[in-house]
Amino acid sequence: MKRLKQKYRYSYVLLKQLVKTDFKLRYQGSVLGYVWSLLRPFLLFITLYFVFTVFLRVGKGVPHYPVYLLVGIVIWNYFVEVTAGSVAAIVSKGDLIRKINFPKYIIIFAGSASALINLLLNAIVIAVFMYFNHIGLHLNDLLIIPLIFELFIMSMALAFLLSSLYVKFRDVGYIWEVVLQAAFYATPILYPVSVISSTHLRIAKVLMLNPMAQIIQDIRYFLVTPSAITLYNLFDNYYVWFIPIGLVIIFFVISALYFRKRSRYFAEEA
Repeated sequence: MKRLKQKYRYSYVLLKQLVKTDFKLRYQGSVLGYVWSLLRPFLLFITLYFVFTVFLRVGKGVPHYPVYLLVGIVIWNYFVEVTAGSVAAIVSKGDLIRKINFPKYIIIFAGSASALINLLLNAIVIAVFMYFNHIGLHLNDLLIIPLIFELFIMSMALAFLLSSLYVKFRDVGYIWEVVLQAAFYATPILYPVSVISSTHLRIAKVLMLNPMAQIIQDIRYFLVTPSAITLYNLFDNYYVWFIPIGLVIIFFVISALYFRKRSRYFAEEA
């Protein structure tokens, strides 16, 4: 038991140092520093809001659409930060891996924890927008906690897979950039699901089985407006929620096992 405690204590200390280093280096040399973690999603929101709401009127009829849109952007940015940042995470720490023997998953956890800090900071921006849009807080809002946990697990699953694949196949970085661009428009971030469900119901159902779409819409439902379309609205069955959640769990287990299997070769190939 003492040896086990010492092992995990060492992992915790290393994780803590990696998170601190990653967060400090990210904004090192910039004038605004950590403020950029709040400004980036806000400036992106302003741009998309004017393009898709003022000019294209995509969000017409959606209650509290500014907050509705901001929530989608913040959640998506977290997903991108974790997955895109993890691609070269093992390779970039190659020198450290060759010098020190430690659990390699700590590197991936550190990147995810750093992104989670940014997510919590962005929650402040969302809270401010909710206040000015007269959206009150309710007990049901706590239901977003398991949804954030689902988002964390899904992002970690992809981080494990991408980082381990990149060690051997450097094309993974370019491929994932293209996948993220396509996935951004395939996920209901800018547009409400009703735009698709009103004309192509089957496509909307398939779209909502995507865990990212399910997570974003569920968070919007509990946090912003109950008019946000969820899986239940499309299928009229609560059990359908187990499909994306089950996919996340299965994918996480497979990715973690693959990462563990490949980790023994990281020191040689990174």
